[in-house]
This record gives sequence, structure tokens and C-alpha cells, in this order.
Amino acid sequence: MKRLFMVVVAMLSMTMTFAENETAANLNATEAYNMQSVNIKKLGQALSLSKDQEESFAEIHKTFSAELLFAAQAGGDEREKMVNKAINKDLAYMNYILSAEQYRKYVMLLNITLLNRGLK
Repeated sequence: MKRLFMVVVAMLSMTMTFAENETAANLNATEAYNMQSVNIKKLGQALSLSKDQEESFAEIHKTFSAELLFAAQAGGDEREKMVNKAINKDLAYMNYILSAEQYRKYVMLLNITLLNRGLK
């Protein structure tokens, strides 16, 4: 009886450890999709945004961040499609409000950020 009890305890502890690691992996993956940590003020300074551009830029970025967080909850192929759709939509909106030079710099910064986070 003691042996059976020890086997059950061992199995439960291994299961708990596995589940804990799985949750941590999911959390780390979700953190990569969290773009709300991007400092909008610093990015605005780097792009030399006007006051009107800053407001529009912040709203577009908020939408982009929400779409990426939503994509993080999806699985596999669907996640990749949602991320690509969010990126394309963000680039289209940014192209509308930014000058050619600002847009070129923004695309470069976005690509670096996505590569660093492992999203591309």
C-alpha cells in the first residue's frame, strides 16, 4: 500500500512539474506578442513625429498591440496568419500617416523588434 501511495505521489508531482513548465512556456510566448511595452514617446522622437502624427500613431499602435495579443491566443497556422494580417494592417495605416522617410525608419524598427521577439 505504501508503495502504491508513493507511486501516485511521484506521478502527481511529475504531472504538476510538466504542467508548470508548459504554462511558463505559454506565458513566455505570449509576452513576445505584447507590444504594449514599446515606449511610444521614444519611438515618436526617433521618427520625429508631429503632434497630430503622435495621436494617430498611438491609436494605431494600440490597435496593433491588441491584434497581436489576440493572435497570441490562437494556435499554430492561425496564429501566423493573424500576426501577418496585423502587421500588414499596421504598415498600411502607418504608411498613411507617416512621411516617406518616417515610414522607412518605422519599417526598419518594426522589423528589428519583430525579429528580436521571434515573431518573424
